[in-house]
Order: sequence, then structure tokens, then C-alpha cells
Amino acid sequence: MDVTVYSTRPYDRAFLAAANDRAGAPHRFLWLEARLSPETASLATPEGAVCLFVNDIADAPAIAALAARRVRLIALRASGFNSVDLSAARTAGIRVARVPAYSPEAVAEHTAGMVLSLARHLHRAFVRVREGNFALDGLLGITLAGRSVGVVGTGRIGLAFARIMRGFGCRLLAHDPAPSAEAEALGVRYVSLTELLAGSDIVSLHCPLTPQTHHMIDAAAIARMKPGVMLINTGRGALVDTAAVIEGLKSGRIGHLGLDVYEEEADLFFADLSNTVIRDDVFARLLTLPNVLITGHQAFFTEEALTAIAETTIANLSAFEAQGAPLHEVAAE
Repeated sequence: MDVTVYSTRPYDRAFLAAANDRAGAPHRFLWLEARLSPETASLATPEGAVCLFVNDIADAPAIAALAARRVRLIALRASGFNSVDLSAARTAGIRVARVPAYSPEAVAEHTAGMVLSLARHLHRAFVRVREGNFALDGLLGITLAGRSVGVVGTGRIGLAFARIMRGFGCRLLAHDPAPSAEAEALGVRYVSLTELLAGSDIVSLHCPLTPQTHHMIDAAAIARMKPGVMLINTGRGALVDTAAVIEGLKSGRIGHLGLDVYEEEADLFFADLSNTVIRDDVFARLLTLPNVLITGHQAFFTEEALTAIAETTIANLSAFEAQGAPLHEVAAE
């Protein structure tokens, strides 16, 4: 099958090509650095598939342009599918596939790393020591043992994160419309979101982005949190209202913030902007705060995760070519 890969980075090409070779090289790739848009959709190979990442926007105009190229499949090399207009895809007769799970431990471990760094100011201490400053003033941290950790979303990633924090001796609260028996066996106590926010020293977001979860952490939610709470988001950027979070940081209601995602990240992440001026004033404000740690959508970025993503993507493509349906299809409700 001919596959047009959008938002290609060198690692995407390396891992997808290797997975394709292991499968007997059944697919032919066109590698594009450009993100998908109604304009770049015209670059897709006719009657083939497109392979998209998290910041490719497959909205109705883009899907209409893909349909004009007779594209038959959108293969997401990610688990989230909020960037795809599923209704438009169904109307156009384009199937949509995703990678439902790759390495939940990768994201969970990155999340735990952000918690540790913020709790002990490791990111600030690293810079100080490199400058020859070995003073401990301003680096007083907190011990994680005995702290309450609220896990919002206990799918594979949230569950893996809960296991890690249990190992630190934390008390675990969770909120999820579908409670997990495995999580409960770990000692997780399911509560309402309101109770979780009020009772957690650390709140970590691991839920999908849907119309219901968009800006679930807004000014009202922040007002219900413990003073000095640590908020971590390695899920999707738009789960939090960034302007409200900045106000929470300024007031002290939020004591520490860790972000691996950002709701306007499409024009920032996955590119080297070190020689340019960041035009996003909200994001620039976050970068000035000493109790904020930001990574550029890096949580998934391990050898194991990229291998799993590539292999599942190849399997979706091969199943669609052989049977007319991908292994992991996403359909409009």
C-alpha cells in the first residue's frame, strides 16, 4: 500500500521503515515533514493511506481534500483521535485507525520523573550546580511518601502511574467513569472529581480529550484544589485551561506545575525554535516561573514505545490492505 506520512521526523522514518522491513516491506512510504492541512492533503498519494501524528489536523476540510485524492485510510501513529473529524471521515468513506496502546510505562515513568523533579527541584538544582552554585536555599522539597496522589483516568497509562506512586508509599485516589478492578486491587480509591481535587497533594491527568474533558481543569476546578497542589498533565494539552492555571500559579493555589503537553503546542513542539522569538505570550509566561517544568511532548519518546507504535501502525495498514479493515479502527458513534 502507498502511505503518505505527515509530520515526519527522522525517528519516525527510522522506526516505521524498520517495522515495515520486518513485516516483509509490504508498504511504500512518501515522507513529508509538513503537517496535514487542507492544502497539504493534495500531496497525499492517490488511493492510498495517510499516516498522521498528534498535531496533524484531519478536520472536515482536510478530509474532503483527502477524499478528493481517493485516500482510503487514516492511520494514526498515536492513541488519541481528537484531531480527526470522525463524522466527516465516515461520510467520505475513509476508515480511521489508531495505536490504542504502545508503552504505557513510558508515559507513566516520564510523569513520575516530572513529579520527582518538581518535588525536589531537580531541574533548578541542575542549572545551579552547572553555574557553580551549591547553596541549598530555595531548594527545600517535599517527601512523596504519605502524600495523596489523584489519578484522573485509570486506563493503561494511569494504572501504570498509580503502580509507580504506590511504590513511593503514596495514598491513591482516582476518578474514571469506568473503574478498574486492577486499580482497586492496588489500593486505589475511586471518588468524584470534586473529591479528588480537594483531597490530592498531586493531581495527574491521564484521560482522553473529549468535549466533556475539554478544560476540565479550569478556574472552578483549581479553586477546589488543595493550596500548593502539584498539577501534572501528560495527557492532552486542552485538558487544562492554561490561562486559569497561570492565575492559579500566581495565587499560590498551584504550587508546582508539570506539562508535557500544551493546548497550543502545534506551532511549538517537535521543532527547534531556539533561534526564534516565541510568539505565544501565554507559553512564554509559563517559562518564566521557577515552579513550572515543561517538556515538549516527550513522555512517549522511548525506543520501546516507538517500536510498538511503528509495528502497530504497520499491522493496521496490512490488515486494511488484506481485509478492508484495520486492526484498531476508530469509528464515529
